[in-house]
Amino acid sequence: MPDPIVLCDNLVKIYKVADLEVVALQGLDLEVAPGEVMAIVGASGSGKSTLLNILSGLDVPSAGSCIVDGNDLTRLSQAQRINYRRRIVGQIWQQSGRNLLPELSAQANVELPQMLSGVGSSQRVKRAKELLELVGLAGKEQKRPTQLSGGEQQRTAIAVALSNDPKVLLADEPTGELDSVTSGEIFSLFRQLNRELGLTIITVTHDATIAAAVDRTIAIRDGRTSTETVRRETTLETIEAHMPTSSAVIGLSSRTHRESILIDRAGRLQLPKEAIETLPFNGRAEVRIIGDHVELWPILDQTNGNGNGNGNDAVSIASLNAQNGKREQ
Repeated sequence: MPDPIVLCDNLVKIYKVADLEVVALQGLDLEVAPGEVMAIVGASGSGKSTLLNILSGLDVPSAGSCIVDGNDLTRLSQAQRINYRRRIVGQIWQQSGRNLLPELSAQANVELPQMLSGVGSSQRVKRAKELLELVGLAGKEQKRPTQLSGGEQQRTAIAVALSNDPKVLLADEPTGELDSVTSGEIFSLFRQLNRELGLTIITVTHDATIAAAVDRTIAIRDGRTSTETVRRETTLETIEAHMPTSSAVIGLSSRTHRESILIDRAGRLQLPKEAIETLPFNGRAEVRIIGDHVELWPILDQTNGNGNGNGNDAVSIASLNAQNGKREQ
């Protein structure tokens, strides 16, 4: 199994505001495999954007370790940090004004990071045109951002983020200002880039459609990793078949998939939304320890107090193999 391209261990970030200390991350752990497409979700103030800023090299951890593609982000000098931001990670912001310079054409925006990295003129032009074609903007190289639609601006921003061939693409709410159809198109582009370039993609999102279609979803709560959901049967065709189209927004609720779930630090088992909606939960559940595993059953009959009644309607939804610690659906 390849080493993680992102590895955070007991990551802490504390901000000082006047005489106060604000803890944004408190002991967060995270592993991301090369070529993985992952979503980070959580409430406002949970630490999502702080984590992304640290991974991008824009912020420095207060404690713990954070290693991206062999670079220890707690030990980089200023010059090393600049080189890291130019060559290892690409970043896309929600607001197009943070991604693009309005006075430059799409092609010039894509060329700019390469110029700052010392790439020659002819090579810059060639790569800029190739990237704009890759993201579906062939023929619009000389358009300025104000002449492009919102989706086209984000496509240009993706090309800018890829201009120096990064190992990891970081996206902070990349579809937050887009309609559902355009959001689906942008995420389909992410999947294409992941497939064709082997790109590792980490996105912070509130978009349930995107969060449900990635390889893995990490929930952050109070500055810590709270739960993890892995989509084990997701394929590119399944994802694209359920992304929004021009005629309708198609939900993901009809998909069949397996998930692995983690117990959070408080010992709580947080069930996926699909499990709660599919199984007959009515607010109570029964936990059984049987041999080497744990079973969780909906309580269907509350009148006779015998848990699942005659047992015919009970459904097992979680087990823990005590021998190797592997959680199974």
